Amino acid sequence: MATGSVLAFWSIAFLLIAVPGSDWAFMISAGLRGRSVLPAVSGLVTGYAAVTLVVAAGIGALVAGSPSLLTALTTVGGAYLMWHGATTLAHPSTPDAQGSRPAGTGWGIFLRGIGASGLNPKGLLIFVALLPQFTDPDGRLPIAGQIGVLGATYMATCALFYLVLGTIARTALQGRPATARTISRLSGAAMAGIGAWLLIDRLFF
Repeated sequence: MATGSVLAFWSIAFLLIAVPGSDWAFMISAGLRGRSVLPAVSGLVTGYAAVTLVVAAGIGALVAGSPSLLTALTTVGGAYLMWHGATTLAHPSTPDAQGSRPAGTGWGIFLRGIGASGLNPKGLLIFVALLPQFTDPDGRLPIAGQIGVLGATYMATCALFYLVLGTIARTALQGRPATARTISRLSGAAMAGIGAWLLIDRLFF
């Protein structure tokens, strides 16, 4: 596939990633919770890898065209975001509390990252609508392979951006437990709000 198509997709992908949303809220919260931001970033990227495979296999278009399947996915994704947001609100994180975290925290954050990105129906719809537009039916690679390349481009950009975001959040809030706790609660509220909006938008409109 043409390099220009990949670059054009990358520019749009970067803008989508840079717009604050549930991934931002999760990343900031997770950055404060663990000793490293790598588990959170790895979880988000793994979730998007799963979405890429779904779209490349053609299942994404099937889900997008089936109201019942899309409603089911939205319900699961929205409920998950609400649960994770409520948990963060109830137990806000601070950098100073690292030492008291259980050893399995990194693995738990990784799994939550997969859920945050992999269960987000908006992410699936974006991939279904966006990735095929940058493929070339006459290209050397099959369409599934081209979607894989574009998905990998998105994941690499996502990994770098959120690694920087999480690191900046941790560094800026180090030694400021009260501020960190407030931002963590705001992140939780954002995740819960986005989850609720997904449910209301899908079930009542």
